[in-house]
Amino acid sequence: IKKCGSCGEYHHYPRALCPFCFSDKTQWLEAKGSGTVYTHSVLRRGVPVPYCIAYVTLDEGVSMLTNIVDCDLDTVKIGMKVKVTFKPTDGGPPVPMFTPI
Repeated sequence: IKKCGSCGEYHHYPRALCPFCFSDKTQWLEAKGSGTVYTHSVLRRGVPVPYCIAYVTLDEGVSMLTNIVDCDLDTVKIGMKVKVTFKPTDGGPPVPMFTPI
């Protein structure tokens, strides 16, 4: 994730200018990789395999849209603690997704 060197705020999605103070003094920092499910939805109809899409609030305070994976989708709950796992893609870089702790 990125953090502003001027105002000290973390922000996601990454961008060149801080969305809080518009400074260009942003830097990349490695996130802890853990967070909490803010909200989620399990999609079962019209898809070949059910999946869970969620907003996860990272311990650093920013939220990101992601998937919850490697668990029984019926157990996913708001407030559940999760940790990052990187899943491969077809020909692209791995994508951060989350799994219950």
